[in-house]
Amino acid sequence: MTKSYKAILVDDERLARNDLRLLLQIHENVEILGEAANGLEALDLIKEVSPDLVFLDIQMPGVNGFDVLQQISSDIKVIFVTAFDEYALRAFEVNALDYLLKPVSPKRLQQSLERLEQLPDESIEELRALEYHDRLLLKLDTSLGFLKISSIICITSAGDYSEVLTSTKKKVLVHKSMAEWETRLPTAFFSRIHRTTIVNMEGIDRLEEWFNNSYRVYMKGIEDPYVMSRRYVAKLKQKLS
Repeated sequence: MTKSYKAILVDDERLARNDLRLLLQIHENVEILGEAANGLEALDLIKEVSPDLVFLDIQMPGVNGFDVLQQISSDIKVIFVTAFDEYALRAFEVNALDYLLKPVSPKRLQQSLERLEQLPDESIEELRALEYHDRLLLKLDTSLGFLKISSIICITSAGDYSEVLTSTKKKVLVHKSMAEWETRLPTAFFSRIHRTTIVNMEGIDRLEEWFNNSYRVYMKGIEDPYVMSRRYVAKLKQKLS
């Protein structure tokens, strides 16, 4: 059965929004709830209509597409639509579903929607919650092995996978979504600090204020900090208090 989606279009060019709306007309499972001409309008519209899917331009004045992505729920699927291909790698690093170049072709749009259709229905609520001292049997890189939950320092999104950094500084790729990790990990120890990042609070060394109400999160024994977007600041501070 074809899934249905409630979508919004975000682009500072009205003609680009019109072109995409026309292309989407033949896809009856996509209902367009509204349009936004910039990032701030997009954030307001997302709060108002709660879409499942956002077609999002990157280069917009003021709040750009990446800024919008940092401030919305990870449950919302994002397809970037842009005239520039130099952002492709970063788009997938922040877990966008797809990256379409303007002018968008009907065939390429069809492929994006098919990819959306193929996403698994994750019955995350049926999976057992993990305890801090559990061991999880996983396919780590190319072989099976046990991962100690307490050894996890940080988890970052890596496309269809997630990258787990352990206390031994080893990085392993795991075929699990960020949403599953967030749901199953013990919330007394782990916290999401960004759309693409979950950290073990036992490993936090310090927080430093950064720009636009965001923070840098420094982990013990790790030189480079992680960025915490402002939508997660209050939750983490509450857990650490």
